[in-house]
Amino acid sequence: MAKSQKTSFGRRGFLKSAATGAAALVATAPAAKPQAPGNESSAAPAPNQRQLARDAGNVRPPAAVRAITRPGSDLMVQTLRDLGVEYVAANPGSSFEGLQESLINYGHPPNQMPEFITALHEESAVTMAHGYAKAEGRPMLALLHGTIGVQHAAMSIYQAYYDRVPVLMIAGNDPDFIAAHTAHDMAGMVRSFTKWDAEPKTLEEALPAIQRAYNEAITPPMGPTLVVLSSELQKENAPTAAIPAYRPPQFPVIDAARAKEIAKALVEAQNPRIAVGRLRTPEGVRRAVELAELVGASASTTATNGPMSFPQGHSLCGPGADTNYDYTLGLEAAGAQVSITGPGLAQIAPSRDTGNIGFGGISGSAGGRGGRGGRGGANTGMRIEADAEASLPLIIEQVKLQITSDRKARIQDRAAKNARANQEARVAALEQALETKKAGWNGSPISTARVYAEMWPLIMNEDWCLASPSNFSGGHNVQLWEHNKPYSYLGGQGAGGMGYGAPACVGAALAAKARNRLVVNIQTDGDLNYAPGVLWTAVHHKLPMLTVMHNNRAWHQEYMFIEYMAGVRGRGAERAHIGSTLRDPHIDYAKMAAGYGMAAEGPITDPAKLSAALKRGVASAKRGEPYLIDVITQPR
Repeated sequence: MAKSQKTSFGRRGFLKSAATGAAALVATAPAAKPQAPGNESSAAPAPNQRQLARDAGNVRPPAAVRAITRPGSDLMVQTLRDLGVEYVAANPGSSFEGLQESLINYGHPPNQMPEFITALHEESAVTMAHGYAKAEGRPMLALLHGTIGVQHAAMSIYQAYYDRVPVLMIAGNDPDFIAAHTAHDMAGMVRSFTKWDAEPKTLEEALPAIQRAYNEAITPPMGPTLVVLSSELQKENAPTAAIPAYRPPQFPVIDAARAKEIAKALVEAQNPRIAVGRLRTPEGVRRAVELAELVGASASTTATNGPMSFPQGHSLCGPGADTNYDYTLGLEAAGAQVSITGPGLAQIAPSRDTGNIGFGGISGSAGGRGGRGGRGGANTGMRIEADAEASLPLIIEQVKLQITSDRKARIQDRAAKNARANQEARVAALEQALETKKAGWNGSPISTARVYAEMWPLIMNEDWCLASPSNFSGGHNVQLWEHNKPYSYLGGQGAGGMGYGAPACVGAALAAKARNRLVVNIQTDGDLNYAPGVLWTAVHHKLPMLTVMHNNRAWHQEYMFIEYMAGVRGRGAERAHIGSTLRDPHIDYAKMAAGYGMAAEGPITDPAKLSAALKRGVASAKRGEPYLIDVITQPR
């Protein structure tokens, strides 16, 4: 193929309105020279005139294309629809133009199940899918354009992998377009931090590959999966092709004997406890509650760390009347006499990490799906490798068979005592928390505790979801809010990378839109600057999302690190702000939001004005009009 002499062209470098300029560029481009053997790595091949014209939008489809009666991409969309995929987020790219056209035009009605969501960056598209999956327990789709789209998305894929979140991705590969956007093994760029990938060569292979990618994503250990589809398969005429029957995945469960044994231990225990970690879906949470109520056990939860755990405000959630538990069952939680936990990333990482990169934290300590165990047993207790959620119906059935009438009375008495003790513990913990958070209450910059405290009465009777990480803004929701839904708090980023908060909240807001929920985003300032374009997506799709800026005008954690380092080296902290603060000039986030069409106000520095602003923001978001409030805050 030909190569250019230091001439390159962007992915979407030209618009249709610039066709004249594009034609001039084509006319004056350097002449192509044959590439000498053995010199393949000297430069990437340049696009030819036909490719440049296509990139400029200065082409018309041939008449033969219009004769297609049933494009392969229609079948791909129907496959996604049959799987129940609600949304697909994408920054448009020519390598999936066939699939995009089907997404927006195929079906009755078109552009539903899935609905096309316009993203301004592939990283944001994948993180939207990340946030959606944490809220719903199932995947949405992100489309990626060729090699450059996969690389743009790589950070978000990495986060979803660490967070063990089911994300479905399709990357387009167009071998007849710009060579730098294509690859022989495109998925290889992210293989070491995806769970499964495929590049089918025929349409008959492509449809089951999409089904399998979905199944692999939702099967523990959950994670992102990728299917690479050539543009030819998307555009192929397939009048007689059929979608294969879908077979849902089979989750590993405990055997009947083990279920009977666990049920017997729970029923006969004088003071049982159930430690609940992070389950897969809301159905698992419902089952965990059912089991706890059946045996009157106190329960622990990870609901203040992330989604899909035991409701924090349930009467059985807490230490109970007696912390000397004689039997503890762990559901995706370690540290119990018996812990049922699914397989971890460490069990698939070696086969995926063919380059032996050895990403830290994936092997060894990342064995389960996360979540903290209860206090009822040592870490040396029995671990059963199975899916806790899928195993719960077996245990519940056995418990119902073993409970006698005299045991029912004892269980009811135990449950009542646990409920009273848990309520007393909650009240005491809240009183203590309120006392500790009074410091700086009337100060300016505004205390982060006050932001959370004044938000709570405005949302406590709503169906809400805190979709942003709260660790950098003090984590005050843990003490001040009550997390009772599977999606009340979605937790952190996974790998701790920045640029996650706003797009994850937009993904959660997509899940919330048709379900009458409100999404709250306590947004750190440094994080928003990675991908602010996602604010436009929220406005464009009318999502119920309130963003409150935690604007401390710094990457404050790094600022503290530099202050400490300068101190221990005896150099003073006078210049610690260099490279770690967002000053000179200050960033106006209300104007930033307004530039993307989002209603906004601020910056607010007077704490007396905070409550009224939050009230306006909640009302706006409930109307499907995203709102941003810029609050100048204390560091944490």
